Amino acid sequence: MAYYRADLALVHHRGFGAHAQACAPGILELLRGVRGGTVLELGCGSGLLTKELVAAGHTVIATDASAAMLTLLEKQRLPRVETRLLQLPGPLPHAHAIVSVGHVLNYLPNTAAIDRTWAGIAAALKPGGVLAVDICDLEWGRARRGAQLHARQGEDWSVVTEFSRPRPDLFVRDITTFIRDEDGTYRRDHERHDNVLLDTGALPRKLARLGLDVSIGNAFGSEELPVGLRTVVGTRVPT
Repeated sequence: MAYYRADLALVHHRGFGAHAQACAPGILELLRGVRGGTVLELGCGSGLLTKELVAAGHTVIATDASAAMLTLLEKQRLPRVETRLLQLPGPLPHAHAIVSVGHVLNYLPNTAAIDRTWAGIAAALKPGGVLAVDICDLEWGRARRGAQLHARQGEDWSVVTEFSRPRPDLFVRDITTFIRDEDGTYRRDHERHDNVLLDTGALPRKLARLGLDVSIGNAFGSEELPVGLRTVVGTRVPT
């Protein structure tokens, strides 16, 4: 399933940067000890967090499964950034830190694919390296049971999202975008986003078997995350 085609990627870039900006200070604080190393960013999108990492002096391998998102990032010509089109689960480049915001792992098709991605993260992270990602817990779905249609509008775009919960571990967003063309008319596109939800309480023990020492939290720093969005923060245990 293709997520974040050109229109939704553009809408996200223009109107949905608040989450990355809120998470950036806490993530940068966690990365204080890895300056001079490489930061691997999973699901970089259009670079909303990437530019904060670069501004703090980090070298970044920015990866995403959406070519449209990477095009938006590359247009910014950020220094010390290498972009890669990457579909998880897949081989990951070695890095001194791995970060992600936007619950990227929840976009994988099932828990088996998520487990393979955790294993790939553990293999790619250098000993002592830092892991900082966010992920949707089962509580994400419970808290939004019966959620109403949501709409937002910008200067030349609007987006309408409908929510459903077919089962306790699956949260679905049906997203319709409208973008104004140069002639004043609007074009329409639609995407369905399926998010597999996890019992994050079970993650520390599971990831410990992969050599990752992590804790589950409600924030990277002092930001306030939405209900049900958890942080997975820790390090690769030296061998």
